[in-house]
Amino acid sequence: MPETQIVLPARLASTRLPEKLLQNVAGKSVLQHTYEAASRAAAASAGVIVAVDDPRMAETVDAFGGRWVMTPNDCPSGTDRIAAVAEQFPATEIFINVQSDEPEIDPAAIDAVAETLAGDPEADMATAGTPIRTAAALKDPAIVKIVMAGMTTQPNRAGQGRAVYFSRACVPYRRDGDPAELLERNPPIYWHHLGLYAYRRDFLSWFAGSPPSPLEQTEKLEQLRAIEAGKKIVVAAVGPAKPGIDTPQDLAAFRRRLETSGS
Repeated sequence: MPETQIVLPARLASTRLPEKLLQNVAGKSVLQHTYEAASRAAAASAGVIVAVDDPRMAETVDAFGGRWVMTPNDCPSGTDRIAAVAEQFPATEIFINVQSDEPEIDPAAIDAVAETLAGDPEADMATAGTPIRTAAALKDPAIVKIVMAGMTTQPNRAGQGRAVYFSRACVPYRRDGDPAELLERNPPIYWHHLGLYAYRRDFLSWFAGSPPSPLEQTEKLEQLRAIEAGKKIVVAAVGPAKPGIDTPQDLAAFRRRLETSGS
């Protein structure tokens, strides 16, 4: 596999839970929990770097012995923050974007996304998806759906496909009948997009220099910029989504899970 760098974009500001990445859970910050989970991925051979935007965040990373890079505090997206990091690592070919507020992320999912991009020389980026199996998820606009094509059954690439579109709506639309009737179909029709990405260096340079696209602005989904430009996005099929930390309720639930597991 080409040299791969895992990057955690880490903004100090957050809306629903102020400074959520600095919140302490079982003696560690949310950011440290995520950093340690990402470090368990095989794709972390080049290590994990936190892309910070504030000295307080850098001090937090120093406190647990991690590595950080200072990035502009006005980056419009996590992908732009990764692009800023890529400029400082010219020898690295693939960068993996792990959301800093997902302390329970599965290291195997990180590896699957990295391997999916590395295994397709024509792909510009890779992401992750998991089958949608409930009607409630189909209707939930907070759950982004992937329209997936070209799924493969090759032993070393089983479940991988190409993203055709991303939407907050229930897509693909079933013209005749209730879409919930298709929830148990295999291969799956409906896919939940997970915010885990791997990018090639050239793609990051292109993305950072391109304006937001009309579909991106409509759905508020930055990956549509790539779709509209004809970029190839491959998708790794992974297990169910792990809960992230966005609200005080999410934080309390994470604490309870750690207490129950004894971690």
